[in-house]
Amino acid sequence: MEYRDYYKTLGVARTASQADIKKAYRKLARQHHPDRNAGDKSAERRFKDVNEAHAVLGDPAKRQQYDALGANWEAFSRARAAGAAGAAGRGSPFGTGGPFGGANIRYEFRTDGGEDAGGFSDFFRAVFGAARSGGAGSNPGRGRPPGGPSVRGFDEILSEMGIDPDSVIDARRSRAAGPQPMPPVEADAELDLEEAFRGTTRLVEVGGKRLEVTIPRGVETGSRIKLTGRGGDGRDLVVVVRIRPHRTFTRRGADLERELSVSLEEALLGADVAVPTLKGRLVLTIPPGTQQGRSFRLTGQGMPRFKGTGSGDLYVRIRVVLPTNLSPEARDAARRFLDLADQPDPR
Repeated sequence: MEYRDYYKTLGVARTASQADIKKAYRKLARQHHPDRNAGDKSAERRFKDVNEAHAVLGDPAKRQQYDALGANWEAFSRARAAGAAGAAGRGSPFGTGGPFGGANIRYEFRTDGGEDAGGFSDFFRAVFGAARSGGAGSNPGRGRPPGGPSVRGFDEILSEMGIDPDSVIDARRSRAAGPQPMPPVEADAELDLEEAFRGTTRLVEVGGKRLEVTIPRGVETGSRIKLTGRGGDGRDLVVVVRIRPHRTFTRRGADLERELSVSLEEALLGADVAVPTLKGRLVLTIPPGTQQGRSFRLTGQGMPRFKGTGSGDLYVRIRVVLPTNLSPEARDAARRFLDLADQPDPR
């Protein structure tokens, strides 16, 4: 049987609460119910998958085993079903027809110090039931019961089931690490570029409450601001930032770009031109003969760095605006000027 990712089936995270799982199940069950999708085989299969996933994840005990066993869930489920039919039954690894060749035998694998050997006894409890660990026939303090199988024999059983024995230990250790933290609560904050430049505050609503969040300088689209424990029920709050497009400035990380329009006279003869920046106005010296599209870098006039120190740069791209609606006299003067300039063919 192919391993089924029940979390993916319900469209929830592995850290989802039981309430979130129930909510996702109800939504999908309504969406794919046969009464709403008459004759749709795809919806019917999807409805069955959703119910199967909820049957496992909706039961905390089954979900705990599913999380611990991972990709081995299907094989372990079959093994447990066989064990539930009776340890002495044919087909059970502990029955007369099983590889151990004995009935009603209970084993607990321990190190010489009496500790659980790599979580194997817990594995038996998880798969075959708590009564199969310890009791008559067990051999506390030893890795091999008298006349019984060794850990090597157990590994062989897992291999026959198509299971990597190491994965059993890894799964047990992962579950023993304790419960996973609850996923954070996310909220969105939309800012102007000017607000991102100087920093600002935003009111966000979480769990019916409004919280004032301080947005630091230099944030950009996708920046995440974490507030520990402010999401309610002990969860963290993460504010995800989006910066609105600006009419003048284009942002490239911490750098900014903008166009600066200059006259033909300023481009030909040079001039000092005022340039508005997010920090204020400054004067840019345009050298004589400045070409259309030339770029000037103004160091430190960009955005503050969200992570790090200092600021980016501002790149000013020149746009030469030619005079229009020339009078006849101006046209004649332009021709005389161009004859004197003797410009070579730029192509």
